[in-house]
Amino acid sequence: MLPLRVTGAMVRRRGKTLLGPIDLELAGTGLTVVIGPNGSGKTTLLRVMHGIERLTAGQIAWAVPMAEARQRQAYVFQQPTMLRRSVADNLAFPLRLSGQPQAQARETAAEWACRIGLGDALDRPALRLSGGERQKLALARALIRSPKVLFLDEPCANLDGRATRDIEALLVEVRDTGTRIVLATHDMGQARRLATEGVFLRSGQVWESGTTLLTAPQTPELAAFLKGDIVL
Repeated sequence: MLPLRVTGAMVRRRGKTLLGPIDLELAGTGLTVVIGPNGSGKTTLLRVMHGIERLTAGQIAWAVPMAEARQRQAYVFQQPTMLRRSVADNLAFPLRLSGQPQAQARETAAEWACRIGLGDALDRPALRLSGGERQKLALARALIRSPKVLFLDEPCANLDGRATRDIEALLVEVRDTGTRIVLATHDMGQARRLATEGVFLRSGQVWESGTTLLTAPQTPELAAFLKGDIVL
């Protein structure tokens, strides 16, 4: 379904430009990190690529029809939404939506629960999970249908080190088995651990991008940002 081409994309609200114009191509394999100051447009860019943000101008185009692209991608929000159901039911829900028989969906859900360390919590209400457990559940729910592209918006924000490590380990695993990942993060350590390429946003525009983004910045703005300086 790749490449994904974003051409002249702009998002404006109440007369303010939040993003754009953006020209960007997502291709190949690996994990792209999207970095930049707060308010630079990271979340908006992910939502545009995923197709849940209305464009003011421009377009996005997958290598397959849009209806097919929607079925083969997934998105995990910074604050994941849990169904008021058990862990097992949350995991089985996307499989049931796709028409999988209940018994098979429950079996796959149990396998994924074990994979993310919730094998003994299948019947626990999802709303009673800790923040880290909820984020792992949301990630597993997104991955359970084997998406070709996965968008993640700050998946480890406000999580402790152990939960972050577990989530990163799962991301490395799925990245290395072919799932294309786009990850917005404010954590430069995480970006360096996971990224195969990066995009640096500033004031809603792509300021710099490429495979050497984190190791050899080409602009003073990115160099300052990587040093921890305040970049507006």
